[in-house]
Amino acid sequence: MYFCAMNPDFLYSTDFLAMNAPELSHTCMHLLCTAGEGSFVFNEKCYHIAKNDLVVMPNPSRAKNLAAAPGMRVEWFAADNKYLGGLLPSNNYSIGGSISLNQNPVIKADDRQAEILLEDLHRLRDRLNDRHLLFYREMMGSLCLTMMYDIFELHARREATDTHSDRTAYIVRQLTDLLATGISRTEREVSYYAERLHVSPKYLSATVKRVTGHSVSSFIDRHTVPILKKYLDDERLSLTQIADRMNFMSLSYFSRYCTKHLGQSPSEYRRSLQPRVWRQ
Repeated sequence: MYFCAMNPDFLYSTDFLAMNAPELSHTCMHLLCTAGEGSFVFNEKCYHIAKNDLVVMPNPSRAKNLAAAPGMRVEWFAADNKYLGGLLPSNNYSIGGSISLNQNPVIKADDRQAEILLEDLHRLRDRLNDRHLLFYREMMGSLCLTMMYDIFELHARREATDTHSDRTAYIVRQLTDLLATGISRTEREVSYYAERLHVSPKYLSATVKRVTGHSVSSFIDRHTVPILKKYLDDERLSLTQIADRMNFMSLSYFSRYCTKHLGQSPSEYRRSLQPRVWRQ
């Protein structure tokens, strides 16, 4: 097994039996089977994989009962969940995609699609040790995004042919469709979305958690943060105006929300956008 020990945010290996190592609990794994076959249990379901199968699995340490047939070969890359989450856009494939992947983490690819994904994995593997570069994380982020958009293509194709009659999946899809309208700019309470979907807040919270592994609030915040950043990027808007537009009860509550989700206060975030003046 090959881990980038100096940077646990990015991990690469060809060891199938290491995919559920405890060190991976904070990551999302992208595994491609290149030969042979194997199986694992995830969310109490058993999955069989063979050549050209892609596995996308948040918190792979939850996988159990790993079994590899003789001759099985895989390559996988895992990255910190929060890091990947910060890269992804707020669209239905990055957010709603976790619904189907949590229900079935295996996506079947044809020879050409598998070849593209393997090239993505190799580009990440080959730059893994370039930690001396000033823009290492940005470069790795760009390579991660390329891989994830290639996976979106596979996911979109699978979604186009799948039908979901299960009510729980339907509820979550209704939620993501509602959030895609931008309504979270002013509405961020779980009770609001429960009322719109004609279910109780408790049922909505339990359903989203069971289907996706994430909370309702995390879905809401995932759509809200890009709106927040867009407003903060606009210097014509004062912080008070942004707080009003986004329906925050007070400027202090708005500031706490920014600090929680951006890691900085609104003023600090705006200052970080200013070009640096280098002194000679």
